[in-house]
Amino acid sequence: MSCDIGLYGLAVMGQNFALNMASHGFKVCVGNRSPAKVDLTVQRAKDEGDLPIVGTKSPEEFVKQLSKPRKIIILVMAGKPVDQTIATLSEYLEEGDVIIDGGNEWYQNTLRRSKELEAKKIHFVGMGISGGEEGARNGPSLMPGGPKEAYDMIEPIITKCAAQVNDGACTGYVGPVGAGNYVKMVHNGIEYGDMQLIGEVYDIMKHVLKLSNEEMANIFSEWNSTELQSYLIEITSTILGKKDEFVDGGYVVDYVLDKTGMKGTGRWTIQEAAERSVAAPLMAASLDARYISARKDERIKASEILKGPEVTSAEIPVHKMQMLDDLKAALYAAKVCSYAQGLGIIKSCSEDMDWNINLSDCARMWKGGCIIRAALLQKIQDALARDKNLPNLILDPVVAGELNDRTAAWRRVVAVAVGYGISTPALCGALNYFDSYRRKSLPANLTQAQRDFFGGHTYERTDREGVFHTAWTDAHKSIGDINERKAGEV
Repeated sequence: MSCDIGLYGLAVMGQNFALNMASHGFKVCVGNRSPAKVDLTVQRAKDEGDLPIVGTKSPEEFVKQLSKPRKIIILVMAGKPVDQTIATLSEYLEEGDVIIDGGNEWYQNTLRRSKELEAKKIHFVGMGISGGEEGARNGPSLMPGGPKEAYDMIEPIITKCAAQVNDGACTGYVGPVGAGNYVKMVHNGIEYGDMQLIGEVYDIMKHVLKLSNEEMANIFSEWNSTELQSYLIEITSTILGKKDEFVDGGYVVDYVLDKTGMKGTGRWTIQEAAERSVAAPLMAASLDARYISARKDERIKASEILKGPEVTSAEIPVHKMQMLDDLKAALYAAKVCSYAQGLGIIKSCSEDMDWNINLSDCARMWKGGCIIRAALLQKIQDALARDKNLPNLILDPVVAGELNDRTAAWRRVVAVAVGYGISTPALCGALNYFDSYRRKSLPANLTQAQRDFFGGHTYERTDREGVFHTAWTDAHKSIGDINERKAGEV
């Protein structure tokens, strides 16, 4: 009995992806540290159409069920569990076999594991999977990175099992090992930003416009048939309209504690942005917002001590329909900047690592199955295909035109939020990014002059070539070789 592929690690994501592959006609062998989950998966396969899934009780039995060269997807918790699973399974593997890690893993760990497995001549692929439990079962976005030879071995399977959109499967060869995990990591950073932006719009709707949950649900539902169409807009409408089972007449969202959890990929994205010297203020703001939300007890105390503005609608008049139009425009513009920042991080790392990642393909892979799937991604895909050397997404003429058309509305939203004391770190971060990037001159000249004043860090001039230092006061002495002062700059 030879199975086409194996899946080890049967939490819900693992179960669902195994069932997905089996639904597409592939014979799947499943294994897990806990045999009970193997039995559950086999039973689900029978209940869902007698799907071709084979359960095993030991790692050795699991490997023996696979046709050669063996292809194994592991879906276990990131970190040490991945290392332990690889160590256990690799005892029974042979040269030319492939291990695919489908978890949210730090790309440097993927690079390390690939190198370790090279000694055994076992291929290693890091494959980002996005779409949650539903996507895993019905078609996720799959972002594999590894040896091309290994990718070619798994391509027929993942192409069939990925989400399908107008121009094909939401998967493809991302690049060498590490590239797939990296693209998925940044995908999650964009996801953080998108969710924070929607939350800020909701906050303004609720506390400035005083809209009911039902009204907000209807508005998000309407927006989902416009240029804002996306998975996150869709589920926001559903969430806002969901009645509570415990409180008569209540809505679930009003009883959800305002503390946002996270698994670490957003933090990794911001660390990478800093490492690559890429500005990502919107995503950084969304991460900071989660940190602040976690300090619930502190915020309760602060609410009794720190005062916000006490304004009335007469002092800062807000017209409902105008504000809703402005919120829609601001949300779209900020979302564009979120993608621009994320793609900028991928671009920088790809250049540094010589990965040759196709950014247009990233947008294509994200169009279906994944959490950040959105109509906007078609425009992003087209923009990046038109000019593969585009320095920044927002410099594409079509994208730039859409941003320019929405900036007045964007500014009105931020101004009203500030006036009412509603924190909008992501909307503001995106607007500040846009304003900084579009300006020919920034106050960085003063900052660099200050660095030269206290540290002799030198500066360049606008009117002539070279590196310069000024003796700003009588206390300043010669700093020696000016060119040496540039050493250590990042």
